Amino acid sequence: MIKTEYNVIGVMSGTSLDGIDLAFINFSFNENWSFQIIKAETVAYAEEWLGKLKTLIEHSKEELKELDTDYTLYLAEVIDNFINRNNILEIDAICSHGHTALHKPENGLTYQIGNLPVLAKILNQTIICDFRVQDVEFGGQGAPLVPIGDKLLFSDYNYCVNLGGFANVSTEIKGKRIAFDICPVNIVLNKYISTLGFAYDDKGAFAKEGALNTNLLNELNNLQFYKETYPKSLGLEWVNEIIFPLINSYNLSVKDVLRTFVEHVAIQISNVLNIKQNASVLITGGGVFNLFLMSRIEDLCYNTIKIPSKEIIEFKEALIFGFLGVLKLRGESNCLSSITGAKKDHSSGVIFQL
Repeated sequence: MIKTEYNVIGVMSGTSLDGIDLAFINFSFNENWSFQIIKAETVAYAEEWLGKLKTLIEHSKEELKELDTDYTLYLAEVIDNFINRNNILEIDAICSHGHTALHKPENGLTYQIGNLPVLAKILNQTIICDFRVQDVEFGGQGAPLVPIGDKLLFSDYNYCVNLGGFANVSTEIKGKRIAFDICPVNIVLNKYISTLGFAYDDKGAFAKEGALNTNLLNELNNLQFYKETYPKSLGLEWVNEIIFPLINSYNLSVKDVLRTFVEHVAIQISNVLNIKQNASVLITGGGVFNLFLMSRIEDLCYNTIKIPSKEIIEFKEALIFGFLGVLKLRGESNCLSSITGAKKDHSSGVIFQL
């Protein structure tokens, strides 16, 4: 008999490199899914790992394999400390995204480090991980994966938007869940503010002081990606090849770059959200704390924007990767072809057991 209650740990490391998000969650099913986040925290990356993760796409395949081993051991230590620190005793599975090192689905490639079988042995737990690979093998984008959680856990909202390294959205169109990446966000903002010695632009204060460069803004808004239809997804490679060279060609001050890019993000997000009228919008992710960015989105968006609890803002992705693992345990689809473009719905991920 399939269980109706699960205690899992969801683990997420995103492209913005804010740290490793860990959430201990109880999921229960009674006609519909419900959840409770019992414990959650973010473990910041040490400078050594920040340096390594920022340059992942520059490494050879052999170097990536070595880094994969090292990162898996590091991740195991972080998870073990989280379990011990919070005295967590009953765990059905640890559901981990790992960290994306390579994402080129158009070439049939996606690679997340930190998903090696040794995790199960070290932690003495069932591990569910590598959620993207199977989808890419089925011809999909391998991203975004969060929308199945939006559909089943946050169905009260017409749109669910996450503002992380990239902005992505999920919604229902003609009875089908669709989702796609909208544009880069923190992966760009954090890079430029870091040149001034800050990890992020607190509340968007620097961006607010900058001047808007309309020429750069127009070039950003006219990029080919924004004209493409879904399914579509973005990766660090695209940002490195397209966004950074374009911004750098203008030789602007950091404040002006931040101001212009915030406007670009707000325009792209509002373009998507304004398709439906009288819609409710849930926005989560670290970008929510950029108050200037949020004010620009609210100014340009016609619909009602809801900011949830701090816990859900910060840990929604870890929560949903935990949920993906639960669906995998149950043999239920956790990856929808209407979202990724894969040839079929499927139950994605790899299970490592003791």
